[in-house]
Amino acid sequence: MTSKVAFIGLGVMGYPMAGHLAAAGHEVTVYNRTGLRAEKWLAEYGTANSGGHKMAKTPAAAAAGADIVFACVGA
Repeated sequence: MTSKVAFIGLGVMGYPMAGHLAAAGHEVTVYNRTGLRAEKWLAEYGTANSGGHKMAKTPAAAAAGADIVFACVGA
């Protein structure tokens, strides 16, 4: 079963975790405080499958319509 997943925080842990979800066939929307990191993720994993992965401009936009929301952020 595939899900629409929002992933907030693409740091050392979040970046590959979101990538594994994309590779597993889930539709992943990512948000990161620094947009360049999210753009890099999309360039790397956006073609993992044709799952419609995208980048959001806010955490709320990433979570909108998601079945599951992951947050991997620092303290």
